[in-house]
Parts: sequence; structure tokens; C-alpha cells
Amino acid sequence: MSLIDLRSDTVTQPTAGMREAMQRAQLGDDVYGEDPTVNRLEATLAERLGFEGALFVPTGTMSNLLGLMAHCERGDEYIVGQQAHTYKYEGGGAAVLGSIQPQPIDGEADGSLGLSKVEVAIKQDDFHFARTRLLALENTMQGKVLPLAYLAAARELTRRRGLGLHLDGARLYNAAVKLGVDAREITRHFDSVSVCLSKGLGAPVGSVLCGSAALIGKARRLRKMVGGGMRQAGLLAAAGLYALDYQVERLAEDHANAERLGAGLREFGFAVEPVQTNMVYVQVGDQAGALGAFLSVRGIRVSPAARLRLVTHLDVQAADVPRVIEAFAAFQQA
Repeated sequence: MSLIDLRSDTVTQPTAGMREAMQRAQLGDDVYGEDPTVNRLEATLAERLGFEGALFVPTGTMSNLLGLMAHCERGDEYIVGQQAHTYKYEGGGAAVLGSIQPQPIDGEADGSLGLSKVEVAIKQDDFHFARTRLLALENTMQGKVLPLAYLAAARELTRRRGLGLHLDGARLYNAAVKLGVDAREITRHFDSVSVCLSKGLGAPVGSVLCGSAALIGKARRLRKMVGGGMRQAGLLAAAGLYALDYQVERLAEDHANAERLGAGLREFGFAVEPVQTNMVYVQVGDQAGALGAFLSVRGIRVSPAARLRLVTHLDVQAADVPRVIEAFAAFQQA
């Protein structure tokens, strides 16, 4: 029985074409700036997303951390959502390593941060307060796509109030595919963007931070400080280049599989939140543990939670969806 892993889109395996691209990669020492494949990845993504520069790093957590630290000095503050990855799921790195104070605010049902709430949270220019320097958004946010009009309004607010605007774009390309636009239509509103290659795009490792030449120069120094300098990293960068060239448009398949999965679970009476991209959220309450165990013996892996997240990805096929729905139905009827 084949395994269906719905825990995250980080569990994907490199495709045959990606492995071949990695094997052919030209290599050098990236700390010296001599890896041609890393240089090509950075130049490619900077150009495609409309930035002066880019920096390849091992993880999305590091990419976001470097972005926050490049924008903010010690004692500064950034505004962020309570459920945002940069605040909740990255080990408090901005505070611990950057001495940057987070100012979390509650998010809206559509994944956005209410801009009136954001404006109220901006500190006065008073030495009693941390200096508010940055607004950090996430797109997609728990599978939800931020509308382009909202991004334009956020950009207007941050410019008017003198703040930087950073995007945790771990799933930027899911958002772009859902909106039917080039990713640049999203990123043009931001001063910096972190793009993850190892989620829906299917690369094994790596994220890229994009921004101005000055910001990337600062981030490059910070990368060395936190131990993110890699040597013959072109092996990994080649996977990212392959993903950008061949595995962006196929994200629509993940979205379609998630929509079918959500619809099928609703038919059997499960409370399923509206599905926009590759994430299906199901309210299972105190049955989460029992459901997880039930699915596990049937070759379906999930991360049990009362609000259960199911993530479709490169290694979940359309033919897997009915099997998952049937297993949920069997649990309900047991």
C-alpha cells in the first residue's frame, strides 16, 4: 500500500528531471561568490520578481530572519499576524537573534491583517517605545490568497507611515497560480520577499530572499553570521532552478486535488473550510488523535489537530483523493 502523506508540501521528493539537473550542475564555492548555479538562481529570481538582488539560503526560516534583521535594528519593532510563520513558527529568531520586538495582531478570516489595526499598532515617535520599522505579511496565509487590491493598500499604508514591507512568500507561487497572474504582480508591492523552493515547488532544500542591492548586501553578511554560508551549493540551487522552470504551473493540479478532497469530505458531513489553494482545513475536534491513528494504518499520514490541515502537493496524485475521502468516511462510520 502506497503512502499518502498530507502533513505538508515539504515532504516532496525530487523528480527524476530535478535529480538529473542537480547531477549536471556546475559548482563553485558560494561563500566566495563563485558558484555559477547559485549565481544564476539568484539572478533569475531577482529578475523575475522585480528586485535588484537575491540571496540563496538553506531555509525559509533563515530567509525571513535575514529579511527582518536587514530591515530592523536592535530595539526596533515589526508588525505581524498572531498566526504568521515569522512570529509563531520560527523559534522567536527575530527577537532572540535580531533583538527585534514583534508586535503581533489578530488576523482576519481571509488571511489578511486589518490595515486599520496595523495603523493603530504603529508606535508614536517617542523614546519610550520601540521604533516600528516593518510590516510583515504572509501569502498564502494558511492556504488563503491575499487579494492584489489589499496588497496595494498595504503598500500605500507603509509608504505613508515610513515602514518597510516584507513578504513571507513561502507559497508565493501558489498565490500567483490561484490569482492567474505573474508572481511579479504580487511582489511589486514589497520591499523584500522570501520565496521557499522546498514546499509546493518540490525542491529538496532552499529559499531565496529578494530585495534591493543594499538590503541583500546586508543580508549576505548576516547569513554568514548565522551560519548560512554554503560551499558547492549549486547542487541545491539547480533543483530550485528546475522547480521554477518546470513545477510552477503544475501547482494548479495541487489546488484542484485539494478542492476535490474538501468537497468529498463535506459530502460525508465533515466541517471543511473554503479551499483556495493546496490546503484543506477540517474541524475534527477531540477526534483528532483517533482519526490520525485510523488513517495511519491505512497508509495516510496527517498531523493530528482539532483543526486538521491536509496539504496536497507534487507527490499526491488525483487518484489518491478518493482513497483519502473513503478513509475519512470509514472513520466516521466506525
